Amino acid sequence: MNITYFEPFSRAWNRMKIALFKPFDLHKWFIIGFNAFLAGLTEGPRGSGSSGWREDASFREFLGFPSKAWEWLMDNPGWFVGIVFIMIFLIIIGIIFIWLSSRGTFMFLDNVVHDRAEVVKPWNRYRTEGNSLFLWRLVFFIICTLVFTSYIIFFFTMASHLYTGSYYERIPVAFIVTMALLFVLTAIVVVFISMFLNSFVAPIMYKNNIKATEAWGSFLSLFKRYPFHFILYGLLVFVLGILAVISVVVVGLLTCCIGLLLVIIPYIGTVVTLPVWYTFRAFSLEFLAQFGPEYELFPPSVESSASTSP
Repeated sequence: MNITYFEPFSRAWNRMKIALFKPFDLHKWFIIGFNAFLAGLTEGPRGSGSSGWREDASFREFLGFPSKAWEWLMDNPGWFVGIVFIMIFLIIIGIIFIWLSSRGTFMFLDNVVHDRAEVVKPWNRYRTEGNSLFLWRLVFFIICTLVFTSYIIFFFTMASHLYTGSYYERIPVAFIVTMALLFVLTAIVVVFISMFLNSFVAPIMYKNNIKATEAWGSFLSLFKRYPFHFILYGLLVFVLGILAVISVVVVGLLTCCIGLLLVIIPYIGTVVTLPVWYTFRAFSLEFLAQFGPEYELFPPSVESSASTSP
Protein backbone atom coordinates (compact mmCIF):
# COMPACT_ATOMS: atom_id res chain seq x y z
CA MET A 1 0.00 0.00 0.00
CA ASN A 2 1.44 3.34 -1.08
CA ILE A 3 0.68 5.92 1.62
CA THR A 4 1.42 9.51 0.65
CA TYR A 5 1.15 12.78 2.56
CA PHE A 6 1.34 15.74 0.23
CA GLU A 7 -1.06 14.29 -2.36
CA PRO A 8 -3.96 14.01 0.12
CA PHE A 9 -3.09 17.48 1.43
CA SER A 10 -3.26 18.80 -2.15
CA ARG A 11 -6.68 17.20 -2.60
CA ALA A 12 -7.82 18.72 0.69
CA TRP A 13 -6.61 22.13 -0.48
CA ASN A 14 -8.57 21.75 -3.73
CA ARG A 15 -11.70 20.78 -1.82
CA MET A 16 -11.34 23.88 0.32
CA LYS A 17 -11.04 26.12 -2.75
CA ILE A 18 -14.09 24.55 -4.38
CA ALA A 19 -16.20 24.71 -1.23
CA LEU A 20 -15.29 28.23 -0.08
CA PHE A 21 -14.29 30.18 -3.18
CA LYS A 22 -16.11 28.62 -6.18
CA PRO A 23 -18.27 30.58 -5.73
CA PHE A 24 -17.54 32.71 -2.67
CA ASP A 25 -20.62 32.72 -0.43
CA LEU A 26 -20.33 34.72 2.80
CA HIS A 27 -23.48 33.10 4.21
CA LYS A 28 -21.93 29.67 3.68
CA TRP A 29 -18.71 30.82 5.39
CA PHE A 30 -20.60 31.93 8.50
CA ILE A 31 -22.58 28.68 8.76
CA ILE A 32 -19.61 26.35 8.23
CA GLY A 33 -17.51 28.66 10.38
CA PHE A 34 -20.03 28.26 13.20
CA ASN A 35 -19.73 24.48 13.04
CA ALA A 36 -15.93 24.72 12.90
CA PHE A 37 -16.07 27.06 15.90
CA LEU A 38 -18.07 24.54 17.90
CA ALA A 39 -15.75 21.71 16.86
CA GLY A 40 -12.72 23.71 17.97
CA LEU A 41 -13.99 24.80 21.39
CA THR A 42 -11.65 22.35 23.13
CA GLU A 43 -8.71 23.18 20.85
CA GLY A 44 -6.59 26.28 20.27
CA PRO A 45 -3.51 27.79 21.91
CA ARG A 46 -2.73 26.95 25.47
CA GLY A 47 -1.13 29.55 27.71
CA SER A 48 2.25 28.46 29.00
CA GLY A 49 1.92 30.59 32.09
CA SER A 50 4.68 32.10 34.18
CA SER A 51 6.37 30.75 37.28
CA GLY A 52 6.70 34.18 38.84
CA TRP A 53 10.09 33.33 40.29
CA ARG A 54 12.44 36.02 41.49
CA GLU A 55 16.02 35.58 40.41
CA ASP A 56 17.04 35.06 44.04
CA ALA A 57 14.32 32.51 44.77
CA SER A 58 15.82 29.33 46.18
CA PHE A 59 14.94 25.77 45.38
CA ARG A 60 13.77 25.35 48.98
CA GLU A 61 11.21 28.13 48.50
CA PHE A 62 10.04 26.47 45.31
CA LEU A 63 9.49 23.15 47.09
CA GLY A 64 7.70 24.89 49.94
CA PHE A 65 5.31 26.78 47.70
CA PRO A 66 2.45 24.18 47.81
CA SER A 67 2.46 24.04 51.62
CA LYS A 68 2.64 27.83 51.91
CA ALA A 69 -0.20 28.23 49.43
CA TRP A 70 -2.31 25.76 51.40
CA GLU A 71 -1.56 27.53 54.68
CA TRP A 72 -2.53 30.86 53.12
CA LEU A 73 -5.85 29.40 51.94
CA MET A 74 -6.55 28.01 55.42
CA ASP A 75 -5.84 31.42 56.92
CA ASN A 76 -8.12 33.10 54.38
CA PRO A 77 -11.32 31.00 54.22
CA GLY A 78 -13.12 33.63 52.14
CA TRP A 79 -10.57 33.30 49.35
CA PHE A 80 -10.67 29.52 49.71
CA VAL A 81 -14.45 29.39 49.22
CA GLY A 82 -14.21 31.84 46.30
CA ILE A 83 -11.52 29.82 44.56
CA VAL A 84 -13.53 26.61 45.04
CA PHE A 85 -16.61 28.22 43.48
CA ILE A 86 -14.54 29.56 40.56
CA MET A 87 -13.03 26.12 39.97
CA ILE A 88 -16.47 24.49 40.02
CA PHE A 89 -17.76 27.13 37.60
CA LEU A 90 -14.80 26.59 35.24
CA ILE A 91 -15.29 22.81 35.39
CA ILE A 92 -18.96 23.19 34.44
CA ILE A 93 -18.08 25.54 31.58
CA GLY A 94 -15.37 23.11 30.45
CA ILE A 95 -17.82 20.21 30.40
CA ILE A 96 -20.30 22.27 28.37
CA PHE A 97 -17.53 23.18 25.92
CA ILE A 98 -16.54 19.52 25.54
CA TRP A 99 -20.16 18.59 24.83
CA LEU A 100 -20.65 21.38 22.28
CA SER A 101 -17.32 20.57 20.64
CA SER A 102 -18.23 16.90 20.37
CA ARG A 103 -21.54 17.68 18.68
CA GLY A 104 -19.86 20.32 16.51
CA THR A 105 -17.23 17.84 15.36
CA PHE A 106 -19.85 15.85 13.46
CA MET A 107 -21.59 18.97 12.18
CA PHE A 108 -18.32 20.24 10.70
CA LEU A 109 -17.52 16.77 9.34
CA ASP A 110 -20.88 16.63 7.59
CA ASN A 111 -20.34 20.07 6.06
CA VAL A 112 -16.90 19.13 4.71
CA VAL A 113 -17.82 15.66 3.46
CA HIS A 114 -20.89 16.82 1.55
CA ASP A 115 -19.81 20.40 0.79
CA ARG A 116 -22.86 21.95 2.37
CA ALA A 117 -23.66 24.51 5.03
CA GLU A 118 -26.13 23.09 7.54
CA VAL A 119 -26.46 23.32 11.31
CA VAL A 120 -29.75 21.86 12.51
CA LYS A 121 -29.80 18.62 10.47
CA PRO A 122 -26.33 17.35 11.40
CA TRP A 123 -26.89 18.51 15.00
CA ASN A 124 -29.93 16.23 15.25
CA ARG A 125 -28.77 13.41 12.97
CA TYR A 126 -25.48 12.74 14.78
CA ARG A 127 -26.76 13.24 18.32
CA THR A 128 -25.85 9.69 19.39
CA GLU A 129 -22.34 9.85 17.94
CA GLY A 130 -21.77 13.33 19.39
CA ASN A 131 -22.85 12.28 22.87
CA SER A 132 -20.66 9.17 22.68
CA LEU A 133 -17.67 11.28 21.68
CA PHE A 134 -18.47 13.65 24.55
CA LEU A 135 -18.49 10.85 27.13
CA TRP A 136 -15.19 9.47 25.82
CA ARG A 137 -13.58 12.92 25.89
CA LEU A 138 -14.91 13.58 29.39
CA VAL A 139 -13.52 10.32 30.77
CA PHE A 140 -10.22 10.94 29.00
CA PHE A 141 -10.06 14.45 30.47
CA ILE A 142 -10.69 13.13 33.98
CA ILE A 143 -7.98 10.48 33.56
CA CYS A 144 -5.48 13.05 32.27
CA THR A 145 -6.31 15.37 35.17
CA LEU A 146 -5.73 12.59 37.70
CA VAL A 147 -2.48 11.55 36.01
CA PHE A 148 -0.98 15.04 35.91
CA THR A 149 -2.20 15.85 39.44
CA SER A 150 -0.59 12.67 40.72
CA TYR A 151 2.55 13.58 38.81
CA ILE A 152 2.76 17.02 40.47
CA ILE A 153 2.16 15.59 43.95
CA PHE A 154 4.79 12.89 43.42
CA PHE A 155 7.30 15.41 42.07
CA PHE A 156 7.04 17.81 45.01
CA THR A 157 7.02 14.99 47.56
CA MET A 158 10.04 13.16 46.17
CA ALA A 159 11.99 16.31 45.29
CA SER A 160 11.53 17.64 48.83
CA HIS A 161 12.58 14.30 50.30
CA LEU A 162 15.70 14.07 48.11
CA TYR A 163 16.64 17.69 48.73
CA THR A 164 16.25 17.75 52.52
CA GLY A 165 17.56 14.22 52.86
CA SER A 166 20.93 15.01 51.31
CA TYR A 167 23.73 16.17 53.62
CA TYR A 168 24.47 19.35 51.70
CA GLU A 169 20.86 19.82 50.54
CA ARG A 170 21.83 19.53 46.90
CA ILE A 171 19.28 20.02 44.15
CA PRO A 172 18.33 16.57 42.75
CA VAL A 173 19.18 17.41 39.15
CA ALA A 174 18.94 13.82 37.87
CA PHE A 175 15.48 13.40 39.40
CA ILE A 176 14.26 16.72 37.97
CA VAL A 177 15.53 15.89 34.48
CA THR A 178 13.94 12.42 34.62
CA MET A 179 10.60 13.83 35.74
CA ALA A 180 10.74 16.55 33.08
CA LEU A 181 11.33 13.96 30.36
CA LEU A 182 8.51 11.82 31.74
CA PHE A 183 6.19 14.83 31.75
CA VAL A 184 7.06 15.72 28.15
CA LEU A 185 6.59 12.10 27.04
CA THR A 186 3.20 11.88 28.76
CA ALA A 187 2.12 15.19 27.23
CA ILE A 188 3.12 13.97 23.75
CA VAL A 189 1.08 10.78 24.21
CA VAL A 190 -1.95 12.83 25.32
CA VAL A 191 -1.60 15.16 22.32
CA PHE A 192 -1.36 12.25 19.87
CA ILE A 193 -4.39 10.50 21.39
CA SER A 194 -6.41 13.72 21.10
CA MET A 195 -5.26 14.23 17.52
CA PHE A 196 -6.07 10.65 16.50
CA LEU A 197 -9.49 10.99 18.12
CA ASN A 198 -10.36 14.11 16.13
CA SER A 199 -8.62 13.20 12.87
CA PHE A 200 -9.55 9.52 12.49
CA VAL A 201 -11.77 8.09 15.24
CA ALA A 202 -14.50 10.71 14.85
CA PRO A 203 -14.62 10.22 11.04
CA ILE A 204 -14.91 6.45 11.55
CA MET A 205 -17.78 7.10 13.95
CA TYR A 206 -19.36 9.40 11.39
CA LYS A 207 -19.08 6.95 8.50
CA ASN A 208 -20.31 3.85 10.34
CA ASN A 209 -22.67 5.47 12.87
CA ILE A 210 -20.91 3.74 15.75
CA LYS A 211 -19.84 4.79 19.23
CA ALA A 212 -16.41 6.01 20.26
CA THR A 213 -15.12 2.78 21.84
CA GLU A 214 -16.01 0.74 18.76
CA ALA A 215 -14.43 3.32 16.46
CA TRP A 216 -11.26 3.28 18.57
CA GLY A 217 -11.10 -0.50 18.10
CA SER A 218 -11.32 -0.05 14.35
CA PHE A 219 -8.64 2.63 14.30
CA LEU A 220 -6.25 0.80 16.64
CA SER A 221 -6.37 -2.30 14.43
CA LEU A 222 -5.31 -0.02 11.56
CA PHE A 223 -2.72 1.78 13.68
CA LYS A 224 -1.04 -1.51 14.65
CA ARG A 225 -0.36 -2.19 10.96
CA TYR A 226 0.80 1.32 10.06
CA PRO A 227 2.05 3.01 13.27
CA PHE A 228 4.84 5.05 11.67
CA HIS A 229 2.52 6.40 8.96
CA PHE A 230 0.13 7.84 11.54
CA ILE A 231 2.93 9.17 13.75
CA LEU A 232 4.49 10.88 10.74
CA TYR A 233 1.07 12.31 9.90
CA GLY A 234 0.90 13.82 13.38
CA LEU A 235 4.34 15.38 13.01
CA LEU A 236 3.39 16.79 9.61
CA VAL A 237 0.19 18.29 11.02
CA PHE A 238 2.26 19.89 13.79
CA VAL A 239 4.61 21.49 11.24
CA LEU A 240 1.73 22.60 9.01
CA GLY A 241 -0.01 24.06 12.04
CA ILE A 242 3.04 26.18 12.86
CA LEU A 243 3.21 27.37 9.24
CA ALA A 244 -0.50 28.19 9.32
CA VAL A 245 -0.09 30.27 12.49
CA ILE A 246 2.86 32.12 10.98
CA SER A 247 0.86 32.80 7.81
CA VAL A 248 -2.09 34.16 9.80
CA VAL A 249 0.19 36.42 11.81
CA VAL A 250 1.91 37.73 8.66
CA VAL A 251 -1.42 38.44 6.96
CA GLY A 252 -2.63 40.11 10.13
CA LEU A 253 0.41 42.38 10.25
CA LEU A 254 0.00 43.25 6.56
CA THR A 255 -3.53 44.47 7.33
CA CYS A 256 -2.17 46.83 10.00
CA CYS A 257 -3.16 44.37 12.75
CA ILE A 258 -6.85 44.55 11.79
CA GLY A 259 -6.71 40.88 10.78
CA LEU A 260 -5.14 39.94 14.10
CA LEU A 261 -7.92 41.74 15.97
CA LEU A 262 -10.52 39.79 13.99
CA VAL A 263 -8.75 36.47 14.61
CA ILE A 264 -8.85 36.83 18.40
CA ILE A 265 -12.62 37.43 18.42
CA PRO A 266 -14.47 34.15 19.18
CA TYR A 267 -16.37 32.74 16.20
CA ILE A 268 -15.35 35.65 13.95
CA GLY A 269 -11.77 34.43 14.16
CA THR A 270 -12.86 30.97 13.05
CA VAL A 271 -14.78 32.41 10.09
CA VAL A 272 -11.77 34.50 9.04
CA THR A 273 -9.43 31.50 9.24
CA LEU A 274 -12.00 29.02 7.87
CA PRO A 275 -9.80 27.95 4.91
CA VAL A 276 -7.23 26.66 7.41
CA TRP A 277 -9.80 24.75 9.47
CA TYR A 278 -11.45 23.37 6.34
CA THR A 279 -8.17 22.22 4.79
CA PHE A 280 -6.98 20.42 7.92
CA ARG A 281 -10.35 18.72 8.34
CA ALA A 282 -10.36 17.54 4.72
CA PHE A 283 -6.69 16.51 4.96
CA SER A 284 -7.38 14.01 7.74
CA LEU A 285 -10.22 12.48 5.69
CA GLU A 286 -8.12 12.28 2.53
CA PHE A 287 -5.26 10.67 4.44
CA LEU A 288 -7.57 8.13 6.09
CA ALA A 289 -9.16 7.21 2.74
CA GLN A 290 -5.81 5.82 1.53
CA PHE A 291 -6.17 2.80 3.82
CA GLY A 292 -9.12 1.29 1.98
CA PRO A 293 -12.65 1.94 0.71
CA GLU A 294 -14.05 1.23 4.18
CA TYR A 295 -12.36 4.44 5.34
CA GLU A 296 -13.54 6.68 2.49
CA LEU A 297 -16.02 9.37 3.51
CA PHE A 298 -16.24 11.63 0.46
CA PRO A 299 -18.91 10.76 -2.13
CA PRO A 300 -17.44 9.74 -5.53
CA SER A 301 -18.83 12.84 -7.26
CA VAL A 302 -17.06 15.14 -4.82
CA GLU A 303 -13.81 13.23 -5.19
CA SER A 304 -13.84 13.53 -8.98
CA SER A 305 -14.57 17.26 -8.75
CA ALA A 306 -11.59 17.79 -6.42
CA SER A 307 -9.22 15.71 -8.50
CA THR A 308 -10.02 17.57 -11.70
CA SER A 309 -9.72 20.98 -10.08
CA PRO A 310 -6.56 22.95 -10.98
